[in-house]
Amino acid sequence: MLEPLRQGLPPLDPAAVDNAASCALPARYEAVGEARRFTRRTLDQWELGDRFEDVCLVVSELVTNALRHALPADGPGADDPEPPVRLHLMRWTDRLVCAVRDRSHEGPVAREADDFSAESGRGLFLVGSFSDGWGWHPLAGPLEGKVVWALFRLRPPGA
Repeated sequence: MLEPLRQGLPPLDPAAVDNAASCALPARYEAVGEARRFTRRTLDQWELGDRFEDVCLVVSELVTNALRHALPADGPGADDPEPPVRLHLMRWTDRLVCAVRDRSHEGPVAREADDFSAESGRGLFLVGSFSDGWGWHPLAGPLEGKVVWALFRLRPPGA
């Protein structure tokens, strides 16, 4: 499950992954709610519920961007075996990575966030504000598209 993502994630030791979870998301905006529920369940299982608000906001923005900008205009093909969007959550001892994979080769573009009353265009500004870093990489290997990720530093247990 993680091998394609390892080729496009920040430089972390993949052998040190403590936990990983993934879910396929349909090509409809209700998928954002599904991604939030999946994130809640996963973080609760990993005893990281205290990070839910920040992580959930970032997951919502990344999934929304994938649905808005990365889906083909005619929608995914019915016979396509790969889901159009996939959310991955990976936890290391001291960090959590949220990664959203989609089929687009176009990289995300952060806009200037000088108009805070605008209805859209602030997603990547929010991702950068609520996470400890974010980026994207084209996928290598048999999968088409890219992965957009956000990194969260975690406090060591007992800190």
